[in-house]
Amino acid sequence: MTDIYAELARHLDTFPAGYPPTDSGVELRILKRLFTEKEAAITLGMTMIPETAAAIAARMKWDEAALSEQLDTMSGKGLIFRISKGDAPLYMASQFVIGIWEYHLKDLSPELIADVNEYLPHIMKERYLKLATKQLRVIPISKEITGTNEILPYEVAENLIRNQKKIVISECICRKEHQMVGKGCDNPLEACFSFGSGAYYYEENGLGRSIDTDEALKILETGRKAGLVLQPGNAQKPSNICMCCGCCCQVLKNLKTLEKPALVVHTNYFAGVNEDECMGCEACVDQCHMDAITLKETAVVNPDRCIGCGVCVPVCPTGAITLNRKAETDQYVPPATVFETYMNMARDRENM
Repeated sequence: MTDIYAELARHLDTFPAGYPPTDSGVELRILKRLFTEKEAAITLGMTMIPETAAAIAARMKWDEAALSEQLDTMSGKGLIFRISKGDAPLYMASQFVIGIWEYHLKDLSPELIADVNEYLPHIMKERYLKLATKQLRVIPISKEITGTNEILPYEVAENLIRNQKKIVISECICRKEHQMVGKGCDNPLEACFSFGSGAYYYEENGLGRSIDTDEALKILETGRKAGLVLQPGNAQKPSNICMCCGCCCQVLKNLKTLEKPALVVHTNYFAGVNEDECMGCEACVDQCHMDAITLKETAVVNPDRCIGCGVCVPVCPTGAITLNRKAETDQYVPPATVFETYMNMARDRENM
């Protein structure tokens, strides 16, 4: 007899971000905690293309009314994604990350947290780090960038926020789940922005609250003062911005273990030190999430480790550290849309 959860795991692994198998089977334990067998079977019949319940029912040969009710329940449980625009809602399958895992912000359990924390480093190693196109990139806040730099609209968080019509702020699932098992930090919890259809989904599912642009910019500044790394979705028009810390964020934690994290991060900036102005206080050393700065006679930045987040800039009392734009040949231009990002990731998977 075929294991429905093994089928579901293989199905999720066909999506751009992947859901790779393990020797321990932890990926199956996670799915059994989240999906009933019926819900797993329904998800097997779905893709990452938004569709009406009628279209999905016709393909799966299910009763439309019964399936519609089930899809609403599943989207409310964070198992699939729902778009509420138009006369009829649209439904699509979700990737595990970024997706299903983040949608369980409000119903975490110690057992689920333990399984996911065991599994996420495996996803990072087997999928995230191997893909040329990442789901996230790193950007600074404008005041951290040297004034002589040309700043493109998609490179600065303030610009991304001002261009949104719908903004929802949510708690950071990484910090929340770490706190639940006694390993969290005291950085701000409200630290994840969702935009557009993602924002409506988060609001309707009780995963966050709607805010205006002014409040969003104030929260952004709170994250800056806390030294959080800004990671928007890897698109010029992203659906989210996460404000991350190196102690809880699975992406940053795993990047930090690499010898040269700068080589696998989409970023257009790097930190530099004016030796004549550096007083050797080590504030930047303590602030860096990638251990990219060491102190010799003055602070020294390792370009192979610097991800250009700029969190070192505001803590320097003498202004000795600046965030500089990479050479034109090293500039990264993100895909125009999230859809294009996923298409690029899918092509990357074909070449793995």
